[in-house]
Amino acid sequence: MVALTETENPDTTAIDTVSTLEAVEMINREDEKVAAAVRKVLPAIAEAIDRVTERLNNGGRLFYVGTGTSGRLGVLDASEIPPTFGVSYELVQGVIAGGPEALFRATEASEDDREMGAADLCEHGVTKHDAVIGIAASGRTPYTIGAVEYARSIGAFTACIVCTPDSELEKVVELAIRPLPGPEAITGSTRMKAGTAQKMVLNMISTVSMIRLGYVKGNRMTNLRPSNRKLRERALRILAKETGLDEEHAQRLLDAANSDVRAAIVMHRSGAAYAEAEEALIEASFVVDKAVKKLGN
Repeated sequence: MVALTETENPDTTAIDTVSTLEAVEMINREDEKVAAAVRKVLPAIAEAIDRVTERLNNGGRLFYVGTGTSGRLGVLDASEIPPTFGVSYELVQGVIAGGPEALFRATEASEDDREMGAADLCEHGVTKHDAVIGIAASGRTPYTIGAVEYARSIGAFTACIVCTPDSELEKVVELAIRPLPGPEAITGSTRMKAGTAQKMVLNMISTVSMIRLGYVKGNRMTNLRPSNRKLRERALRILAKETGLDEEHAQRLLDAANSDVRAAIVMHRSGAAYAEAEEALIEASFVVDKAVKKLGN
């Protein structure tokens, strides 16, 4: 049986003969189907977030595992979490078949190695306390199936993101997230609609998990790490909004907090010095409200 992601799209059969504008219009019409497909699986996404957050709250980690485009999307999402939410690079990790080299060039043959998927998760030290999400548009990638089978066998929470129904991958996990955006504009090119659907789901899982952990205040990334000029400017704006200080006084506070927005907010709300705020944050797993409470305010 041909996977949904491999079927031909009757609406784009003339894409090689139409004008450039018409070609991108075709692709755009196909892309419009992605959000609707993701909307249909929101309950499954929410359940995955709750299960992942439970693991993270109890000292576990989140692993994404996949090959090709799916694997790269997992690594991308994982790599963006530490600077955005101020967490360790160990908390959310992306595992891709073929290792780091596969991020820059195709090593797609590695996706056929079922045992290697399990071996790679073992090498990363996955335990029963962790959550593992397999990402595979077709849902039949041996590497990814082997990885989640291993993860489930040791007691880790397992889920998958697939873009075709009744796949082998969803049968070996506890929870399947199955957005079905349909055939690609270019037959089988799952970096297109399927990749977009996967990225949308990953954004939701990682973002809302971090919100549930307490690393966002309102809709402000109060735990960000200001590692460049853009982020330093954003950090200053966030601090000014959170404290009600003008820019000059907010900058002084941020300087006193060693450019740590979290510590600056705790200092402002508690009256504590930087060292005290930093210690309270460590004890509170870097959740600002909990740190303030520990300091008695």
